Amino acid sequence: MTGTAVKTNLKDILALRALFLQETNFQIRYNAVHERGWSDSYLLRIDGKDVGYGSIKGQERNDRDTIFEFYVIPPFRNYASSLFRELLSASGVRYIECQSNDRLLSGMLYEFSRDISSDVVLFEPYSVTEHKILDSAVRRKRDDDPVFEHTVEPLGDYVLEVKEEIVATGGFMLHYNAPFADLYMEVKKDCRRQGYGTFILQELQKECYLAGRVPAARCQIKNVASRGTLIKSGMRMCGFMQIGNVKKHS
Repeated sequence: MTGTAVKTNLKDILALRALFLQETNFQIRYNAVHERGWSDSYLLRIDGKDVGYGSIKGQERNDRDTIFEFYVIPPFRNYASSLFRELLSASGVRYIECQSNDRLLSGMLYEFSRDISSDVVLFEPYSVTEHKILDSAVRRKRDDDPVFEHTVEPLGDYVLEVKEEIVATGGFMLHYNAPFADLYMEVKKDCRRQGYGTFILQELQKECYLAGRVPAARCQIKNVASRGTLIKSGMRMCGFMQIGNVKKHS
């Protein structure tokens, strides 16, 4: 059988990508890259049949130098390595980046790249917690709320109010593959280490589900405080963002 990788338009891979999303069934960090026009698409073919696709993005720059999605339908998955080799040749990329919970692309990462590293950990919901803060309420932010200055995260749609003081804000981003959404929050600097981050994340998960979405999150591996807060709020680590340099003459 002859395998090829042919550059194409996004619309030509959508049916295959729907299969990819159904099979993986987790939040895709770079999902919005496609709709924002930041990716190139390749159809993967065996003897002229479309059996998969690959997607390329820029690694913190405009040119397309990183494979970040790769999918082959199950009946042809034994040809995954040869198809990936064709994708590397056709695209000329320098990097492979993937989520460790994406088994197929992770396999390609370890087969075709070197110097693999990770700096982001991924989270998924795990358990229901019942943390409580006295004299507190998590509610929708009002236009006239006196919100503290933010230095890391955006100003969220929700606030945590404790004894009439806003001590934390947060929300969830909806530009990920449905039904997933990405949680974020920030606690006022002089109010940290009091359980407010854990509490607002717990309540944001409820709001996320009520909005018809499944909560997910991510943070830097070195951010031990954020990792602990996410775990205490009922989430668990489910993977890592990994990146490697493509081996020469692969």
